[in-house]
Amino acid sequence: MRFTSALAAVPLVAAAAAFTPASTSGTDKLALEGLVKLALYEAKHTPTPACNTATGYVRKEWSTLSSTEKTAYIDAVLCLQSKDAISGSIAPGAKSRYDDFVATHINQTLTIHGTGNFLTWHRYFTWTYEHALRNECGYTGYQPYLNWGKYALDPLDAPVFDGSATSMSGNGEYRVHSAFDIPSSALPEIVIPAGDGGGCVTTGPFANFSVNLGPLSPAFTDVPVNPQADGLGYNPRCLRRDISTYAAATSLTDKNTTDLITQYTDVGSFQTVMQGLFADGLLGVHTAGHYLVGGDPGGDLFTSPGDPYFYLHHAQIDRVYWIWQNQDLANRQNAIGGTITLDNEPASANTTLADIIELGVNAEGITIASAMSTLAGPFCYIYA
Repeated sequence: MRFTSALAAVPLVAAAAAFTPASTSGTDKLALEGLVKLALYEAKHTPTPACNTATGYVRKEWSTLSSTEKTAYIDAVLCLQSKDAISGSIAPGAKSRYDDFVATHINQTLTIHGTGNFLTWHRYFTWTYEHALRNECGYTGYQPYLNWGKYALDPLDAPVFDGSATSMSGNGEYRVHSAFDIPSSALPEIVIPAGDGGGCVTTGPFANFSVNLGPLSPAFTDVPVNPQADGLGYNPRCLRRDISTYAAATSLTDKNTTDLITQYTDVGSFQTVMQGLFADGLLGVHTAGHYLVGGDPGGDLFTSPGDPYFYLHHAQIDRVYWIWQNQDLANRQNAIGGTITLDNEPASANTTLADIIELGVNAEGITIASAMSTLAGPFCYIYA
């Protein structure tokens, strides 16, 4: 049972009332223009595909969901964490179906970031998670996304993080901690200042959420070491966050996203800038989005899906990719670039449309070609 005492609810309500979302008119306009282009593009097909802009289901922004819809989503996430894991010896520390997804991400981190499959792998991963919520936990809605720009100027007061029963839980309790060095303490090309959190999340639906796997690349220096070198041993601890006003204000505004979509016309540049150019001081919306909540496991590249916020963030990553593709479908629908290793280290083969996206125990593999459109392959969705 989740509840908030009457006394505790007072400051939460006040904080929610004080929050004013920033404008996202730039990305919203591009999304609408892209949707029109997508409808015109599919109209040229004879016959029209069975899954199209009129028949696909719609993923919505978190703030547009009703309280009932938010509660249904939250309950499904908690349900997934209550079900037994199926990873077995692949990840002995995985204790829940939720952990199965974290384990898969850990196992493949070095071949799904800074690679040619980054966008499509995470598209299929997020969709598979969405369908686990629906097929295994009775969820009847779809995966919501978090449009970063709405919250970029005031994330601490945003209802999504206010710790109420219909939030994604709040910030961590204050705990003294150091700034975050990106990409690592050994190579601090960008420094994200420490915020007002750092400790355990104690409010909202995920106050008692257990992080069982990792860390492998912890943002904090005091996270207990995993009993296995691969991070897949059992290492239970609380969910910790440090909501970053710095990451939000510098890298997650509506302008940050519109510039990404409009200024980078080839997929290689688009996905690289999205993930960040750290040597140039550019955090990128992908990295900044993770450090919006940061903490443990949110600030760990490997274990980040251990924070339920991950899927709202990656649905937005997918939405930005979808918007970008729709601007020029003839040239971008099947555009692919990059190799199969993180930043091509070690040097490896180029990614191809025939390469297989593997999700371990969570789903059958599909080709990258099958994941290039949200209205093809196993998918049938668009974004509002």
